[in-house]
Amino acid sequence: MAIQGLIDAFLRHLAIERGAAKNTLAAYRRDLERYLDYLNNRGIDSIDAISELVVGDFAEQLVSKAGLAASSVARVMAAVRGLHKFWLLEGLAENDPAHVVKPPKAGKRLPKAISIDSVVALLEAAGPAPESEHDAATVIRLRDRALLELLYATGARISEITALDLDDLVDPTMVRLFGKGSKERLVPVGRYAQAALAAYLSRVRPNLAIQGRGTPAVFLNQRGGRLSRQSAWSILTEAARIAGLEAYVSPHTLRHSFATHLLEGGADVRVVQELLGHSSVSTTQIYTLVTVDALREMYATAHPRARK
Repeated sequence: MAIQGLIDAFLRHLAIERGAAKNTLAAYRRDLERYLDYLNNRGIDSIDAISELVVGDFAEQLVSKAGLAASSVARVMAAVRGLHKFWLLEGLAENDPAHVVKPPKAGKRLPKAISIDSVVALLEAAGPAPESEHDAATVIRLRDRALLELLYATGARISEITALDLDDLVDPTMVRLFGKGSKERLVPVGRYAQAALAAYLSRVRPNLAIQGRGTPAVFLNQRGGRLSRQSAWSILTEAARIAGLEAYVSPHTLRHSFATHLLEGGADVRVVQELLGHSSVSTTQIYTLVTVDALREMYATAHPRARK
């Protein structure tokens, strides 16, 4: 079988046996297409011809020629290692030439978070407050306000929010989110987001829904279909522009801010781990680096024996 077919078999395994999410599968496909292009350029058309040197050279070229950052190289090589391990376990290959190839270590990067005041400015720029008066030109922006309020209130990924269905609104105080690998979690919703969501559901969504075909999605576009990730991203970008935020703001900015503000408020790291849907607490602990820096700064300015 050609290498392309063997890669497709691995992707089917991820989808069917391991229940990988669509976004995860798309990322694996992109990374393995890059690997296949490299093999084709070297004239390698059989997995038996792939050696440790071949895999190692591919990893080096990701840095030297493609100019990828260490974190991106690590992601690509994780896909390649998974592919070769699958081939070995399925008896498609006699050895695993990728298991000894180590990608460059990515440095610890602090997540980018914005201040609470900046979050408030962003939310207010997204749309009117639920209790205010609305005209025809501004009523659709109740949806935008509810979208961003819910993103910040739950720390959800943008894909998790746009994938929300009405049945996932457990009650006004709780939503059901489906994270990576379709892992389910329940996350509380604060009163500001509750009010914004209630206003959108009662005043805006019914009018949008009649334009479409009865989709169960919570957030709808103006044609009555499910709001896309790209449209949600555009709503956030426009709100950041209106708010005059100089720092780059992405959907993950609100997720990072959610985690950072909870920890600064005294939340336990394991609670934040559960809310974010992280499988390991070590993933969440990078946020503690942010709050430790804040503590050092506060100590240095406030403690009488800390100053020179």
